[in-house]
Amino acid sequence: MIERIRMSRRKTTKRSSLNTRSGFSAFMRKPAVQLGVVGLVALVIFLIATSASGGTGAATGLAQEISVDEAHQMYQDGVFVLDVRTKEEWDEYHAPNTTLIPLDQLPARLGELPKDQEILVICRSGNRSQEGRDILLNAGFTATSMAGGLREWYAKGYPIEGAPQ
Repeated sequence: MIERIRMSRRKTTKRSSLNTRSGFSAFMRKPAVQLGVVGLVALVIFLIATSASGGTGAATGLAQEISVDEAHQMYQDGVFVLDVRTKEEWDEYHAPNTTLIPLDQLPARLGELPKDQEILVICRSGNRSQEGRDILLNAGFTATSMAGGLREWYAKGYPIEGAPQ
């Protein structure tokens, strides 16, 4: 009889140890811990992605801003050129074969731009093109802006339709 009680206790002890979760396994089964692990993995992925793209959210081999001479070379090579000046400025003069989307309309008209091409953003002096470039980069486009703007472009004798006044 005593032997039977001992056997019964061993079985009970064995069962209870099998049903009890302890240590790391029990820790990982808590929903808060699982969410924390998912959050940590997401943070690591985010940090890797932003470090690869210079913090812009879009990996690109282009410099943030290029000179007028570099822009002209890209223009000759057939890059998509986006002018972000106003319609009135465009009518006065612009580089041939470029696309006009005024800066204030750009966020609403991103669907008109090619996602699979590099985009060169230009304006009159180079300030608005930086803003336009940043809008495009944040939306996942590959873009750069031209320092100096169309005033310097014109001064260097690069092609222009119309003339600055």
